[in-house]
Amino acid sequence: MLANIEKNILLFLLISVGLITLPHIYHIPASIFGFFALLLTWRFIGIWKPSCLPGKFLLFLLTVGGLVLLYSQHQGLFGRDAGTRLFMTALALKLLEIRQERDLYLIVFLAFIVATSQFLYEQSIAMAGYILFVCCVLLGTLVAINSRRQNTLNALKTAAVILAQALPLAIVLFIFFPRVEAPRWMLFEDKSRAKTGLSDSMEPGSISDLGFSDELVFRVRFQGQIPPNRLRYWRGPVFSVTDGKRWTAAKRYTYTTAAEPDFREPAYRYTLLLEPQNNNWVFALEMAGDYPPQLRMNSEYLLTRSGNPDKRAEYPITSYPSYRTGALEAHKLRINTQLPGPASQKTTSLVNQLGGFDTRHEQFIDHVLQHFNRENFSYTLTPPLMEDNPIESFLFETRSGFCSHYAAAFTYLMRAANIPARVVTGYHGGVLNPVGNFLEIRQADAHAWTEVWLENRGWVRVDPTAAVAPERIEQNVNIEQQIASRNISFFSADSELARQLDWLKQARQLWSSLDYNWQRWVINYHSANQTQFLASLGIESLKQMLFWLIGLGALFTAVLSWLLFSRKVKTADKILHHYRRFCARLAKAGLKRNAGEGPVDFAARSKKAYADHAAEIDEITDLFIKLRYQKESSQEDLSRMAEKVKRLKIGR
Repeated sequence: MLANIEKNILLFLLISVGLITLPHIYHIPASIFGFFALLLTWRFIGIWKPSCLPGKFLLFLLTVGGLVLLYSQHQGLFGRDAGTRLFMTALALKLLEIRQERDLYLIVFLAFIVATSQFLYEQSIAMAGYILFVCCVLLGTLVAINSRRQNTLNALKTAAVILAQALPLAIVLFIFFPRVEAPRWMLFEDKSRAKTGLSDSMEPGSISDLGFSDELVFRVRFQGQIPPNRLRYWRGPVFSVTDGKRWTAAKRYTYTTAAEPDFREPAYRYTLLLEPQNNNWVFALEMAGDYPPQLRMNSEYLLTRSGNPDKRAEYPITSYPSYRTGALEAHKLRINTQLPGPASQKTTSLVNQLGGFDTRHEQFIDHVLQHFNRENFSYTLTPPLMEDNPIESFLFETRSGFCSHYAAAFTYLMRAANIPARVVTGYHGGVLNPVGNFLEIRQADAHAWTEVWLENRGWVRVDPTAAVAPERIEQNVNIEQQIASRNISFFSADSELARQLDWLKQARQLWSSLDYNWQRWVINYHSANQTQFLASLGIESLKQMLFWLIGLGALFTAVLSWLLFSRKVKTADKILHHYRRFCARLAKAGLKRNAGEGPVDFAARSKKAYADHAAEIDEITDLFIKLRYQKESSQEDLSRMAEKVKRLKIGR
């Protein structure tokens, strides 16, 4: 039975399976992918040397080995990773068990499942294009299995035509079919999925770990003018409690609601597309005034979202860079002046030297910033280790650090002078994509600054990093990325290399813009977005939505049916076309084929009427039956039938 399966079909199938599973090399353990690659290679060798394929006992041992590999990963029974690894292993084992044609169909269906699982890991437009391509190849495999006469190229063309015909209906279903969000209990989340990003605590130097990361955090498109770089502070978690080294949030205030600040114009309106996160923080431009109901603001002015933070989400927000937050309650005063112990003599002397005990708070802030600017402080992503008493080590010894060092030290000095202060983390800046006119904020833009509470002004942002590296704040310059890439120019701006790099930059911006719109309009097309989009078309009820769905579906079906049934004869089934020519020759000679008369019966009647042409009639009829109903036919048979029909001359 295995011999009846042509080698070229097996080769086509194995190549399709290899293309489909290739991207999973980044997603599953090397042991399981190696196991799959080994069995796939084994099956390739078996095409030319069937004797080397495993028997039942060896196949049983391989199955046990695959199960042991799955168990060794400790991923459980459910979830993205466990399911993908199970299907990959099952597909690999099934490749070695091809006995009949139905085994080929089972392998194809398993391969479609593995192809779909790619979207659980990556949903970019590039991956969508790749999966569409490999599904076309896999569909071509099915075409080749069911039509042995077609070569590989023709099978791929047929598959591409089938996909092109299905695409309009798929788009209609995507847009209009009601989208139902899965219940929370149905989401099999993989807790092992790790993402980089800001943490719920901060130590001096911790944020510098993100300075080399190009991972995208969120994208922002403004309605109207984009704020200057010095105002692009994207607020994240706020830390008020410290042990002298580690800073954490005051849990008491994390879940309480904030009193709304007094906002002043100008206002910036924008749409924020947030990538999947570890936490439910929403990094709004400081300070958010208007935001959708699914977001809430805690008492430290951090926006949080309900639902699964592991999902991409989009929110319209309005922010006001100019604001006043009001009075400070007694319990918050205690929290934000807390120190792990009495300040050292060195710290007290520095505070006294800078006027912390006998000048206005605003003056003391200016003096500390001038101290950072005029003394030998430097900004670096790779500061020296400061294990013991890191704040004093930074202030009096190393004087070299990242934004978290400056924010922690500045906050400590404020508290040593009994001025309420706290550390705020988030992101700063963002790179403008001129093609799509939106900002991209990445992990390398992670930043930390200080908030100081001042009488009659409330919480006021003070960024001590600006005193040491003003270009980081005032200009649209990402120092972290420059350091990470070692972007030192050794060539003229007019050189050929410079022009090539500029071309690559523009290409990347164009691709980023395409990906942004793909994420917004396709990946993030959930029930709320669907309702909003359909409302813009005047569709406001489920009944209207279903009418549109049925109507457009019927329209596309009718158009496709018309295209299929209105084809000219020469584009129809060539086998049937040649047989009809044969019947027409006989009809012209006076012998018409009766309705429902089979080819064998018609041939018998024709041979009685035209005995001189009996051999030709038999040969044409046999070729027709072979081509039409048997799988062992070939292109040569079709050519021979066409030639025989052409040469058949029957007179009256």
